[in-house]
Amino acid sequence: MTTHTIVTRIVPDSALLYWSATVLVAAELVVGGWWDIARTSNVREVIVHLGYPTYFLVILGVWKLLGAAALLLPRFPLVKEWAYAGALFVYTGAVASHLTTGYKLIEVPILTVMAALTVISWASRPADRRIGSGRPGRSDNSANT
Repeated sequence: MTTHTIVTRIVPDSALLYWSATVLVAAELVVGGWWDIARTSNVREVIVHLGYPTYFLVILGVWKLLGAAALLLPRFPLVKEWAYAGALFVYTGAVASHLTTGYKLIEVPILTVMAALTVISWASRPADRRIGSGRPGRSDNSANT
């Protein structure tokens, strides 16, 4: 058995890792975004207990849906960076809100996992989904305009 064989058995395929994390994050963003826009009773209850106005749900919901699309669609690496940042802000902000208010602390581990999956997706994304991976011969700045 060669070293290459041992390493490939221990280290998961980066594409599988990327797509698994990305699909889970995007799915949560789509479902959460839809619930937010619809202002379902369960999300409305949480947002009120956390001290936020209910109209905030529509704003979050729209951005979650746009973020999910940005993560899944090809191209536009700068938009993907913003989507990753937005998802991370949503999850870590929700963790902070829950911890600060003490409301529904059972959700904190789930939100922490979602934040971790966001970081995993970002860190394992392929080169063509990174900033500066534009067409050959173009500089980093011109690839994203």
